[in-house]
Parts: sequence; C-alpha cells; structure tokens
Amino acid sequence: MKEVTIYTDGACSGNPGPGGWGAILFYGEHRKEMSGGEKLTTNNRMELQAVIEALHSLKETCQVKLYSDSAYVVNCFKQGWMRNWLRNGWKNSKGQPVENQELWKQLNELMEKHRVEYIKVKGHSDNEFNNRCDELARAAIKRNG
Repeated sequence: MKEVTIYTDGACSGNPGPGGWGAILFYGEHRKEMSGGEKLTTNNRMELQAVIEALHSLKETCQVKLYSDSAYVVNCFKQGWMRNWLRNGWKNSKGQPVENQELWKQLNELMEKHRVEYIKVKGHSDNEFNNRCDELARAAIKRNG
C-alpha cells in the first residue's frame, strides 16, 4: 500500500461567508497542491472539504498520514464521534442531526477505502505545510469571493 502524507486547511472570510480550502499531498518525491472554494460557506465545511478533496484525489487505496489544524476534523476520528454518529443514525450526543452531515458521509466513504491517521497540528504557527495550505485556502477565497 502506498504511503501518502497530506496537509489540509480551510478558511472562511466571515463565518458564514466566502470560503476556501487547500491541500498538499506528498508521495515519495512528488508534491501536489490543490485548492478550491465556495461563495457562501463556513470554516468547518471548508476544513472538511479540504480532507475530502485530498482523499478523493488518490487513485488507489493508500496509507495516509493526514495533518490538520482543525480540531473539528481530527477529534471526529480521535474521539470516536463518527462511530457514535453511525450508531445513532447520524444524531449527535444531544439527539440532534449532525451538522454538515452530507460532507461527513462523503468523508466516511473515503475512510472505508483508505487507512488514515489524523494528526493535529497547531494552526498559524511554524508548520511550513500547514501555512502553505492556509495560503492556498485564502487565495481560493479571493478567486471565489
């Protein structure tokens, strides 16, 4: 199984407002940068979209180390939120429908294909690749906003 490293970030100008996402994929000597955005969205949706787009771009099943500064994304898997949502029919711990459910469902399908380890990084600090993803996301806001 190929080993891939991915960095992702999402950004929003206003919340909700114009948003963007960025991702960098590393495989061996190869590096691929991706970005996109939406005119009206939220930061959490862009964080999720970055992960979805990055995983979706993989052409075969991979072992992935995914770095994100989003506690929303990382905690979902580190703290078992997804397992609970699936068991509870996509309801959260308060019995309410899970927010951004359609994106979480897409991500869950991708998680069934790939073996992903989520790693939390500190945002807006000294992580070169997280900072580059933030630049990509902010540039996407300017293109789409």
